[in-house]
Amino acid sequence: MSYSIDFRSKVIFTMEEEGLSIRETAKQFWIRSAFVSRWINEIEPKASRLRVSEKLINPS
Repeated sequence: MSYSIDFRSKVIFTMEEEGLSIRETAKQFWIRSAFVSRWINEIEPKASRLRVSEKLINPS
């Protein structure tokens, strides 16, 4: 089932405002916790994969 952006935002907002866990949030909205988890991961910025070369840190 596809959920609207508006609904997804409401779920995440409610979770943050009320300090709920993923499982509690899913139960409150009658949806699977996997959906909530996925939506959170889509919102959070991804970590950069850039790494500093070891040669730059310890020049020989």
